[in-house]
Amino acid sequence: MIDRYSRPAMKQVWSDENKYLKWMAVELAACEAWTAEGVVPEEDMTKLRGAKYNHARMMELFETTRHDVTAFLSSITESLGPEGRWLHLGMTSNDMLDTGLNMQLVEAGALLQTEMDRAIAALAEKAIEHKDTLAMGRTHGVHAEPVTMGLRLALWWDEMQRQKERLADAIEGLRVGMVSGAVGTHATVPPSIEDKVCEGLGLKVAKISNQIVQRDRHAHFMSTLALIAASLEKFATEIRALQRTELHELEEPFGAGQTGSSSMPHKRNPELAERICGLARLIRGNANTALENVALWGERDISHSSAERIILPDSCLALDYILSIFSHIIEGLRVFPERMFANIESSRGLIFSQRVLLALVDKGLGREEAYKIVQSNSSRSWEENLDFRDLLRADPQAGEHLSQEDFNELFDYGYYTRYVDDTFMRLGLINNPSKESQAAAAGD
Repeated sequence: MIDRYSRPAMKQVWSDENKYLKWMAVELAACEAWTAEGVVPEEDMTKLRGAKYNHARMMELFETTRHDVTAFLSSITESLGPEGRWLHLGMTSNDMLDTGLNMQLVEAGALLQTEMDRAIAALAEKAIEHKDTLAMGRTHGVHAEPVTMGLRLALWWDEMQRQKERLADAIEGLRVGMVSGAVGTHATVPPSIEDKVCEGLGLKVAKISNQIVQRDRHAHFMSTLALIAASLEKFATEIRALQRTELHELEEPFGAGQTGSSSMPHKRNPELAERICGLARLIRGNANTALENVALWGERDISHSSAERIILPDSCLALDYILSIFSHIIEGLRVFPERMFANIESSRGLIFSQRVLLALVDKGLGREEAYKIVQSNSSRSWEENLDFRDLLRADPQAGEHLSQEDFNELFDYGYYTRYVDDTFMRLGLINNPSKESQAAAAGD
């Protein structure tokens, strides 16, 4: 991943230094296990505990061996005496590679969980702040009925809670190691060694392996990252839509001195939200590659390896980055309630059509007759730019069944938000309904 989209902590997880330290940890844990089994003498283990790999020498050796594991091991044993022979005893490359990789993925997952917690907290705070901020609900991009901005944010909060659970499950699926030797039979390294290695590294044992940790685990993790990215793109798309000049109900943070266009000084573009959408597509594509990596030849091949060197770090780095952007957007989100209400009113009361329809039916009219009364007035409101409420008040057919007092009640926006607190209580975002909510429910 390019530096532009790489944050330091996640970048460190995927650094060569961290990768080789993980390899070293696996090798030494195996030596410790062999020592506990009485195979490696304690005096040799004492010397091995001080062993270090030599990165520069490893790179030199790689030019000849073209095998990173043998080059790595040789860079260590060159500085050791006879005790160096115990390194990699009975192991195959993937015992070290896959176990070390999973340790990296667990570390990366923990960073993602931390940033998800930040995003979830920001959504909760903004949802509660705008719990009663009236906004226009839209279906097919067209005015439907009012919602509140808080309900939108609470919906996102709830979705992120589900994503958090999925991520935790995917990380647990990767919290495993293996030291089972060639083709996974334990012929050269007994299960007791594997048990001790994994325990020492804080991992569970992959109960069965065939020279690699099975890639359904990695596909699960990558698919989860793609799901999280898909949610972030969904949220970002809505923010972008509501920042359009014609609506301007929301605006992502815009810093002092920031510019939106090289040629148009007035521009404030939703470029942070757009960046989320772009990188979410990358992560989804990488998830497809992870699914393709599940099927390998026989006990293993390395067709997955080259792809994983790119998709695993890049997806973790990209998701870490767009999660941080999303948290920043929500924390600094500008909400314009007056503009929201003006947009609601821009359809001249047409949003009350369902309420009037149901009221006429309730007064005894057939649904078809009631529908015609409401639709004729709504059509006239559309075509002649007249207020739907005024047209209904003046319509003799509607007035025959509905009083002016009925109309006053029907055209009350509070009707649409009377159960908002109930939803927030269901979610656990609030404990008690507001007085306004209680009064609205009592008047129902």
